[in-house]
This record gives sequence, C-alpha cells and structure tokens, in this order.
Amino acid sequence: MDMQLLIEYIWVLAILVGLEGLLAADNALVLAIMVKHLPKTQRKKALFYGLLGAFVLRFGSLFIISFLVDVWWVQAIGAAYLLMMSIRHLYTKLRAKDDPDEKTLLEVEPQKEVSKASFWMTVAKVEFADLAFAVDSILAAVALAVALPKTGLGQIGSLDAGQFTVVLAGGMIGLIIMRFAANVFVDLLNKKPGLEIAAFIIVGWVGVKLALLVFAHEDIALIPHDFPHSTLWKIIFYTVLVGVAVLGWFLSGRDKQSKRV
Repeated sequence: MDMQLLIEYIWVLAILVGLEGLLAADNALVLAIMVKHLPKTQRKKALFYGLLGAFVLRFGSLFIISFLVDVWWVQAIGAAYLLMMSIRHLYTKLRAKDDPDEKTLLEVEPQKEVSKASFWMTVAKVEFADLAFAVDSILAAVALAVALPKTGLGQIGSLDAGQFTVVLAGGMIGLIIMRFAANVFVDLLNKKPGLEIAAFIIVGWVGVKLALLVFAHEDIALIPHDFPHSTLWKIIFYTVLVGVAVLGWFLSGRDKQSKRV
C-alpha cells in the first residue's frame, strides 16, 4: 500500500470515528438509562459484557450486512421498546410530582446488588440495543468505505480487505466511545437528577429515529426510503436532541437553585 493510499484510508477512518462518536451520543444515553438501576459495580460489569458482545455483533454484522438490511423488525422492536420506556418513565416522573415522597428511577442511587437473573436480563437488553443501533451505523460506514480504492489485499465478505478493516476499526472505536460516554451520562444523571425528564424525552426521540428507519424500509414504504438518511432529517434530529439536552440542563439548574431557596 503506497503512502497516498494509506493517507486516504487514515482520513476516511478519522471521519468514521467522528461519525461513530456522533452517533454514539444518543445511543450512549439509552444504555445509561438501561443500566442505571444497577449498583455501580454491576453497572460497570453490564457495560463491559455489553461491550464484548457488541464487538462480536459488529464483527459478524459486517459479514451479514445484506441480511441485516432486510431485518426491519429488529429496529421495529427496538423503536417500540425505547418509546415505551420513555413514555412509562415520563408518566412515572410526572405522577411523582404529586407525591413528594415517591422517588423515580434516576433520583435514587441503587445500593444493593440485583439478582443474577435481573443482571443478565439487563445485559441482554444492552446487547439488543447494540444490534438495533448497529444496522444504521454499519450501513453508513460501509457506504463511506466502499468509495475507497481497493488495496488488492484480498476480499473479506463482500468488501476489500482494506475497506473491511477501516469499517471494522471505525465501528470498534465507536463502540468504545459509546461505552465511555454511557458511564459519563450515568454519572451526570446522578449529579443532576433534574435532567431525568430531558433524558427520557431523548430516549423517546431515539425511538422515533429507529421508527423512521422502519417506516422507510422497502417492505414497509410508508415514507420515502432516503428520508431517514437525508441531510434534512439529520439536521432536524440533532437540532431537537441538542435543544432538549440544553433546555433540560438549564431547567435542571434552575430547579436545583429553587430548592435551595
């Protein structure tokens, strides 16, 4: 591989890492919500096991990407789960305002370890969330990598070995970013529990994003196929996401100050 080709691959890898990091932000918040009910030691284990499983899922997905594109129901179940989680906890939070003694999920730091069955159920939910998020992420990465010139180092699945390596490396680095971000989000939610409503609104918004991917699938075709990948939708999605996060941050700070008075 000559230097010019190497530089081109490194550049695309850097873009992929940035793309994965951007996509990881909303995904990490969802994972943080999923493991928040666990005490700190079990929470770290759940994210660690989830990371190991996600590596396997992402690696295998590269070989069966054409199959995953057709499995629209994976994202459909993921969308339904996230929307139900968001609605249920928002309802609980709003109801708790009428009862000051009632504590919601993010207002209490868990102390006792949960049972093994509950722990592994949480790990399974994390793995499923990874699979639901992986489809769109890998498709975006493959679309970017296939534009690279072939290295002539052989084929891995349907990709040139160099292209495969770039997609795999970008995906793995993105997963690591997502896990670190998930830990950061858990700590942030512990420090500023007033962000709870904003957090669950964002979880529901991510569910809407997955739902649009399902509606745009060629077997469903309720909306134009290219809309969920369009610049317009990405601008709308991230504008709303950042807007909710910023609004939640300032309202949380204002609520905290009012309680001190």
